[in-house]
Order: sequence, then C-alpha cells, then structure tokens
Amino acid sequence: MTRYEYGGDEFIFVELAEEMSLEVNFQAMAITKQLKEENIPGILDICPSNASYMVRFEPEKIHPDKLISKLKELEETITIEDFELSSRMVDVPVLFEDPWTHETVMRFRDRHQDPDSTDLEYCARINGYDSKEAFIEAITGSPYLVSMIGFVPGLPWCYQMVPREQQIEAPKYARPRTFTPERAFGLGGAFTVIYPVDGAGGYQLFGIAAAPIFERDSKLYDFKDSMTFPRQGDIFRYRSVTREEYDKIRKEVEDGTFRYLTKEITFTPKQVLDNPKAFSEEVLRRLYG
Repeated sequence: MTRYEYGGDEFIFVELAEEMSLEVNFQAMAITKQLKEENIPGILDICPSNASYMVRFEPEKIHPDKLISKLKELEETITIEDFELSSRMVDVPVLFEDPWTHETVMRFRDRHQDPDSTDLEYCARINGYDSKEAFIEAITGSPYLVSMIGFVPGLPWCYQMVPREQQIEAPKYARPRTFTPERAFGLGGAFTVIYPVDGAGGYQLFGIAAAPIFERDSKLYDFKDSMTFPRQGDIFRYRSVTREEYDKIRKEVEDGTFRYLTKEITFTPKQVLDNPKAFSEEVLRRLYG
C-alpha cells in the first residue's frame, strides 16, 4: 500500500512499495515524469528513487494536502502500460579484480562477513556460482536499468533487467569501509554502483570502471552538459575488459578524447517485463551491432 508522508514544511515523501522491483521503479518514473510535465505552481523539485519519490514544494503556493491529493490522483490514473521511455544504452567497461580495489578489499577484511575470501569470491559463492568467472558472466550477461541517482552526486544505482529469481544480490559490509577508490564497481543488495569519487562505502567491490561517471571540469565530450554522466532510465551494459584495454581507455580519458559508446532506445516497461531475455538480447544487438 502506498505511503504518503510529510517531510517538515516543504517535502512530501511517497513510498510506492517497501521493496524494489522493475514494475515499481517504472511506476515511479511514470508518475514523476507526468508531474514534471504538468508544471504545477509551487513545486520546486521532484526526486524519483528506486521504489519511492519525494517532492519539494512551496507551502505558500500549494497546500501539502492539496499536493497529496494530486499525487494520489496521478497514482490512480497513470499506469506503466501507457508509459514509454526514451533512454540511452551505454557500454560501461569494467576491469574486474583490478589491483586498486583489490588493495582496498584486502585492507578492510576485518569489516567483512567473510574475512578469508575476496568480495568477488564471497558473492559468487552466496549467489550459487561455481567460480568467479561464471559470476562475472552473470553480471555482464544482461543489461542494468539505472533506477536512481544518489548517495553522492552522479552515483548510479543499477538494477539488472532479468527475471526476479535471477537477480544477483549481496549484503553490504558488516561495517563500512572508510575508503573506496574513485570509479570502484560494486554491489549492495540487488544494486550495482560505480563510486564517482574517493570516499567511504560499504558495497562489495568487484573491480573498477575504466571511464569516469563524474568530471568536475567537464572536459570530456560526454560531460559537456553536466559534470555527472548517468541519468535515471539509462541502460548500462557492464563489459569486462583486459588490463590492456583498461589502460588504453585511461589514456583516452587523460587525452580528452574518450567517448562512451551509447545508442538511443525507446521502449515500454511491457517489453522488459514480458520477456526480459529478448529485451536484453535486443539491447546488446543494437548497442554493438
């Protein structure tokens, strides 16, 4: 049951469900998209999340109860069957088991559920995979939906577009790390993330992204309009690369010539939910074809 709550004098928080699913995330996107398009006086900001969203408003211009009534109306009238999403498919190169995140992983073993293995080995085992290689294939085999942006500017929370029973999941560290390297690639709950900058963190770490997702000075082509790259609704395909390709991409980043491989796509939630395998194959075909 949807929960509507007041957040002080200026915020309304709406929880569509207690757990994340592709259906709920698509619903949050559809409602907040329509809310933005209606351009209601008094609404200052709309922040969609994984299974919820928050609205900041000016109480002098719109009463919170009136706003809640409007949000309930949108929930009742908007369905994901009518929702079409125009997005980007993005190739995201990742070097798995790189030396930098490995050093971090080993430094904080005392905070981990299994101090005697690496994060990759631990997560492969608890997800039922016989080897690290098979686990990496499962991560890279199907694309991910960028379900929200948050925690720190530009960090993409990504949910794999596979049937629910195939979702890869893992707990966060028993105690958070005090350091995580920039561009570290990891998993917490059912979400993969790329850390935009150095900082603390508690997700399991598997590798490092070759290209930035945050660039303060916006020197690269992909950052000409924003210092952050990911957008909610993007479709990320994590691609395992060798150290040689990783170094090549890092040089392109330093030279200012790197560009993400992206392709535009328009799709409906029904396409994803009815046959995620076929949708995944279509994404890979169009992105690399």
